[in-house]
Amino acid sequence: MSCHTQDFCLGCDALLQSPPGWFRTARLGLLANQASVNKSFESVKRLIVKTGGNLRCLFSPQHGFYSEKQANMIESADFKDPESGLPVVSLYSSSREPAAGALESIDVLLIDLQDVGTRVYTYTTTIGLCIEACARAGKRVIILDRPNPISGTEIEGNVVEPPFRSFVGRYPVPMRHGLTAGEFGRFVRATENIDCDLEVVAMRGWKRGRYFDQLGIEWVYPSPNMPTLQTALLYPGMVLLEGTNISEGRGTTLPFQLFGAPFLDRKRLLGQLEPGLEGVAFRPVTFEPAFDKYMGKPCPGFQIHITDRERFKPYRLGLALLRALCVTHPDNFRWLDPPYEYEMEKLPVDILIGSATIRKRVEQGLSIREIESGREQGLQTYRKTREPLLLYPD
Repeated sequence: MSCHTQDFCLGCDALLQSPPGWFRTARLGLLANQASVNKSFESVKRLIVKTGGNLRCLFSPQHGFYSEKQANMIESADFKDPESGLPVVSLYSSSREPAAGALESIDVLLIDLQDVGTRVYTYTTTIGLCIEACARAGKRVIILDRPNPISGTEIEGNVVEPPFRSFVGRYPVPMRHGLTAGEFGRFVRATENIDCDLEVVAMRGWKRGRYFDQLGIEWVYPSPNMPTLQTALLYPGMVLLEGTNISEGRGTTLPFQLFGAPFLDRKRLLGQLEPGLEGVAFRPVTFEPAFDKYMGKPCPGFQIHITDRERFKPYRLGLALLRALCVTHPDNFRWLDPPYEYEMEKLPVDILIGSATIRKRVEQGLSIREIESGREQGLQTYRKTREPLLLYPD
């Protein structure tokens, strides 16, 4: 599908409509999954071959090349793509970065992944690790950019503290980082001082304040539990429940939109959620997960409805929920123990948050204002570092 400069155009379409000279001569690798499609739902993998690209190898992120695997250390194996016959190298297995041997067969690594704008969504960490590995191997990296679906203007949360760097927080960004995948790659190269030949094929027609449903294209789920834009909007806060014994809705058709547990007292919990959670409503429900936490057990809880996404602060919601759960259910609520995303010692909630201090404030029942305090200096540094790396206007 063609796109004109006045229309929205994905990075993959911009590349393939006018392929540069190296496209047909360089040996290409592609990091992608089943959501790596153009506006007409055509696979970028197929389009590269159709356009004459010398594609030699495929790489897959967490959840697998077909986005079929569930989360949290459910690995995918290397295999041969039955359609193209190309090898598919998993970057969510015994290694989370491409080995030097896997890069020997290529000159250029193309990256086309739909991120969701949240630090702990591991695709950006995988992009960063690929940039690091390609720098060591002397390979070029080209990111075919895609939109930040929850807009690129809002920034929320604390910057990861160095002791809590992990696969869900390798680089110094807040939870809602406001970057596209391409901008994230530029941020990694700059902040990690990586000598990598990195290029971003920019989108056309995307502005920072635009949400995915304002682009005239359809959402294609990038992982099994990210089925809708609504899920992505809630994810920066609701993902914190992964570090607790509260179901975040996995095993239902509304992951991250539902939460609950067999012991949850809805009335008590709702009474403790502080005022100031704007743009959101809680509807009482009972659900029964088909897998994951409390499989087959009725879970009283809530469905979260976003009523005004411009005022809604998802990370604040997540912290408010943790605080309310600690206060109202001290005998039943608990933090889960490691391992979690290859971290074997630190609490999962601490690496999700990127700090132990915030978890301790939550345990003390401090106000949300007090829980969130002290993060502004880190955010100011982040904004200052981020600004010259941005590719799109407000």
